[in-house]
Amino acid sequence: MNLAQKDLKYIWHPCSQMKDYEDLPPIIIERAKGLYLYGADGKKYADVVSSWWCNLLGHCNKRINDAVKRQLDKLEHVIFANFSHKAAIELCEKLVEKLPCGLSKVFFTDNGSSAIEAAMKMSFQYHYQTGNPQKKKFMALTNAYHGETVGALSVGGVDLYSKIFKPLLIDVIRIDGPDCYRCRYGKCRENCNAECFESAEKYLDEYGNETSAFILEPVIQAAAGMKIYSPVYLKKLRRCCDKHNVHLIADEIAVGYGRTGRMFACNHADITPDIMCLGKGLTGGYLPMALTVTNDKIYKAFYADYNKGKAFVHSHTYSGNPLACAAAVEVLNILKEEDILKKANDKAEYFNSLVREALESHKNIGDIRSSGLINAFEIVMNKKSKKPFDCKKRTGYRIYKEALKMGLLLRPIGDVMYFNPPLTIKKSEMESVVEICRKAVNNILK
Repeated sequence: MNLAQKDLKYIWHPCSQMKDYEDLPPIIIERAKGLYLYGADGKKYADVVSSWWCNLLGHCNKRINDAVKRQLDKLEHVIFANFSHKAAIELCEKLVEKLPCGLSKVFFTDNGSSAIEAAMKMSFQYHYQTGNPQKKKFMALTNAYHGETVGALSVGGVDLYSKIFKPLLIDVIRIDGPDCYRCRYGKCRENCNAECFESAEKYLDEYGNETSAFILEPVIQAAAGMKIYSPVYLKKLRRCCDKHNVHLIADEIAVGYGRTGRMFACNHADITPDIMCLGKGLTGGYLPMALTVTNDKIYKAFYADYNKGKAFVHSHTYSGNPLACAAAVEVLNILKEEDILKKANDKAEYFNSLVREALESHKNIGDIRSSGLINAFEIVMNKKSKKPFDCKKRTGYRIYKEALKMGLLLRPIGDVMYFNPPLTIKKSEMESVVEICRKAVNNILK
């Protein structure tokens, strides 16, 4: 029995219909370096999706490797209630310097969904303890994705993940999200005034008094198909949330840490959310860790004598794990010392031009959108009408499989294909992966 067969004997993989594995068995990876994964089958695969968007600075980055090894010899884990350690403190000190102004208190969790849960509970408890117990609802966008625990799934809006679980989910006020490719106002994301915000404004005016927080992914709705929208939307939302005493929760788990061309996606609109959730690239993809970051005003609503019952009693066994913190500190060191973000932005325009040159004229490529090094293209049956393919054809999945044959990991979101590579990708690597992508698209969409 080979390793792939042993895998299928024991392992239930995430986000997968396991029957698909009869046709495409698990690819066993033995090692990785930089952009590339090296399989037991002797093939190498260009990982342009950063292994679910978390591999920020390339696989097996020597500096992060060494930082984790040094920490391993000193302290691997310690209870984070009434105890602390240098790596956690150093991480928070460095991170707060980079965060939008006013975000100053860092709460540790161990994954993105948990960070969202903490943010929702933090918001609700704040309002309860400051004389607004009626603020029990949350607002979120259509096609949002915020994780897969019950609270996070509730504010998500992608039926693929949540439909079957609706009897378990909390009631959420759902706002029509921006859809710039099929804009109902006939506008363009590059120069619009976020006219689509009128839906959010209407609901905030009507339900603001009973709403605890409005949660969204700033600038890019990732799992919705890399839908990129105008930062003007965020500016309007910030003002409207202030008007109605509604917290703005920015889910930057996928879009933070330079992915959109700025350190944080909120920087595009020059706003500060009340609560920001971070994860994925935080540790460079090395270890699971996420953060829920907030301001002094919210923090102080929980600060009281113990017998008043105002503490935020929310915990994770691996909160503030020293190994993860050491990796996260080194990520911030590398970003600063190697000027990673500037270099990535210098390459981003070139990458987008390659993608457009290779794909824009194709009869089935309806939209190409980009932000930073993220590039996505939407596959449609009819370019003029923007009519999609029948989802049962699984066009994106077929292109994914074709690209894999040629050594490119290009995972689809439905019929939206995307590049979300490490910020350290080289120009020669860009040229290679775009050419493989072009061939895969042409082979499937003849």
